[in-house]
Amino acid sequence: MGEFVRLEVDGEIGTIRLDRPKMNALNVAVQEEIRAAATEAAERDDVRAVIVYGGERVFAAGADIREMQTMSYTDMVRRSGALQSSFGTVAAIPKPTVAAITGYALGGGCELALCCDFRVAGASAKLGQPEILLGVIPGAGGTQRLARLVGPARAKDLVYSGRFVDADEALSIGLVDAVVPDDEVYAAARGKVEPYVSGPAIALRAAKEAIDRGLETDLGTGLEIERMLFAGLFATRDREIGMTSFVEQGPGKAVFEGA
Repeated sequence: MGEFVRLEVDGEIGTIRLDRPKMNALNVAVQEEIRAAATEAAERDDVRAVIVYGGERVFAAGADIREMQTMSYTDMVRRSGALQSSFGTVAAIPKPTVAAITGYALGGGCELALCCDFRVAGASAKLGQPEILLGVIPGAGGTQRLARLVGPARAKDLVYSGRFVDADEALSIGLVDAVVPDDEVYAAARGKVEPYVSGPAIALRAAKEAIDRGLETDLGTGLEIERMLFAGLFATRDREIGMTSFVEQGPGKAVFEGA
C-alpha cells in the first residue's frame, strides 16, 4: 500500500483510491503508486472489476505543477515515458474498470479517467484538459484517448481551449457515461461494474482486449484479433458452462467459474 494510493477490495471489486490532500495532485510518487495499485488489481484473482476513485471531494485536479515547473527538457524526456506507462497500466487492467468522478478531473486527472472503460460523474463535476493554458499539451494520453472517445473535433476544442466542461456537457459529448448526485458517485460506479463480477472472467478479458486493440488498427487486423480471441475461448471452462446452461436451461442462467 502506497502513501497516497491504495487498493481496497470488497466483494471482488477493487478500488484504486487516490488520497493526496488537497486535490490529489498527480506528482511522480502518485503516478508510480497508481502503477503499483493497477498492477496489483490486474494480478489478483479476488479482484474481478476495478473502480478508480479520488474520494468524495475531488477525483484529481491534475499534475503537480510545482514539481513539473522545475523540470527541464531532458528531465521530461526521461520522465514522460514513465508518466504515460503508469496511466497505461490502468488502461491495461484486463478487467472491467470505471472512474468514479467527483469534483475536478482535470489534466492528468481527466487522462486517468480516460484510461477506464466507463466514467460516472457527480452532478457538480468538472472535466477538462487545461494544459494549453500552461503552454504545453496533454502528455499522459489526453490527445489520443480523448479523440478516440469523443471524436477529433470535440477533442481539439477541449485541448485547444483548455476549457472545463460540466457534467451535463460531458455526458452529452460522451466523455462520461452517467451523471448522478454527488453523494451517489461511488455507489453508482459500483453498480456499473457489479454485473460483470459474476461474469466469465476470461471472456470479459478477451472482449476488452479485442475492442481496445481493434481500435488501434485497421478493420481487417481488428477482425483477426477478434477471431483468435474468440477461438481461444473454446478452451475455457466457462465456455462449456455457458453453452451447456443455454442448451439445458435457456439464456442468462449460467454460473461461471472464471476459468
